[in-house]
Amino acid sequence: MMIPMSKPKAFYMILAAIGFSIMSCSDTKKTTSPPMAISERPQKKATPKTKLSEAFKNYWYSGEAEITSYRLEQARYGELREGTAVLVFVTEDFLPEVQVKADHYSENNIRVLKLNATKNFNTGIYPYSIMESTFYPVADNQHALKITNSVQEWCGQTYIQLNNRDRFEIQSHSYFQHSADQTFAVDKALTENELWAKLRIDPKKLPVGPISIMPSLEYLRLNHEDVKPYEALATLDEGSYTISYNTLNRTLKINFNPNFPYDILGWEETTVYGKGADTKTLTTKATKLETLKTDYWNKKSKTDESLRETLKLQ
Repeated sequence: MMIPMSKPKAFYMILAAIGFSIMSCSDTKKTTSPPMAISERPQKKATPKTKLSEAFKNYWYSGEAEITSYRLEQARYGELREGTAVLVFVTEDFLPEVQVKADHYSENNIRVLKLNATKNFNTGIYPYSIMESTFYPVADNQHALKITNSVQEWCGQTYIQLNNRDRFEIQSHSYFQHSADQTFAVDKALTENELWAKLRIDPKKLPVGPISIMPSLEYLRLNHEDVKPYEALATLDEGSYTISYNTLNRTLKINFNPNFPYDILGWEETTVYGKGADTKTLTTKATKLETLKTDYWNKKSKTDESLRETLKLQ
């Protein structure tokens, strides 16, 4: 509609009405729209991505996982227990919003190096089964996107999950009364879980010196420690990486092949147990048995059970 030049007052009144209408719509949207979900909030700009070598791509993008078995001596209840451990490393596409494995490829997916780590051992009459999963971006430019831990034994089971969003969002479930069901958040920090995957990408980029780091979810759950970062000292030598937590009386040493693909040869975790005269220093040890590169998810028939013999798991 054209406004006659002879009526400037009417023109300005119309402009004012339009402006009021726009402002009103804007205000209405602000008050009626649901709050933005945590997973939808804009993420901070990530640091530059690590340039992956052709050797890395050929090894990890081959459509196979790397499975390594270990002989385990696990400290639990003041004694060492014999058992087995398995580390399964594999790359996969990850959905950054809902933080699960993607069913289909999309340019918005994040490629991660996933680590599924399992332990099995007995404590007297009853068995323990522990599993941790860590989803770490191969871009090596941010913290793990998700970490989970579960523990099953005859007394009950516990589960804890960390999601990397605006902060680290924690969900914890336990059969213990003092921990039971909890949901809380902590500030982002370096995590011990992610360092195992970071090592496989480029051990030279592992943090050294005084660091603030969250111990593994396994350690925190088994020892009923607060889920938060602790001060530690990290050192990197030829073929080994060590983290020492003074306040926790704990040291973790990871032994690895200094040459690509930087496979993990074993680890040692030394912890002080008990108090006063009952104090003991015990060291959990894992020693490599065998490594197998395979698409294990397609190896589920009875004829494939011989592969467990290859891994010396039976």
